[in-house]
Amino acid sequence: MSRDESSVVYTKRMDVEVEDCGQVYLLDRGDYEATDRPDDSPTHSVGLIEVKGRGVANLYIATQWGMIPFTVTVADRDPGADLDGYEDIVEISFESPSGEVFLVGWLMDWDDEKAHNLSPLLSGPGTYRLRYHVRGMDEERCAVDDHYLQIWPAPQRDPAVLKTTDETLRPEA
Repeated sequence: MSRDESSVVYTKRMDVEVEDCGQVYLLDRGDYEATDRPDDSPTHSVGLIEVKGRGVANLYIATQWGMIPFTVTVADRDPGADLDGYEDIVEISFESPSGEVFLVGWLMDWDDEKAHNLSPLLSGPGTYRLRYHVRGMDEERCAVDDHYLQIWPAPQRDPAVLKTTDETLRPEA
């Protein structure tokens, strides 16, 4: 896919520490309380990612703990899925009340220094699309470039599975 030269894209690589849970969280800086399905912000899921109200998304990873290499791209438009590079790719809508988000692993005790600030979202507060690319879920590994998240402004749409090869997302027979 080609992008015109006016596209804005920020990519950040980081190691996210997870103590026990098999999840990494994308949280809104202003308001990140999970809710019990309020009428105006339904909880929804698409296998590897679950949005639990405004400003909270759980991204499932292959292992329960450790340093998890993660790459995140924040863009002003759809940066395009890497269909050849990943085994599983899912998309879901996410609402950011503040327009600023961070990525953090599940930790027993909160530590601000272990929260990874992402570039301010390019359209400020509003609705975004999350596209989560994963490799190695069946092998329970977390190697460099096995977890890749893209974030860009987009209207609310239903969750979608773009590609699945791992057992994690395959429907049961």
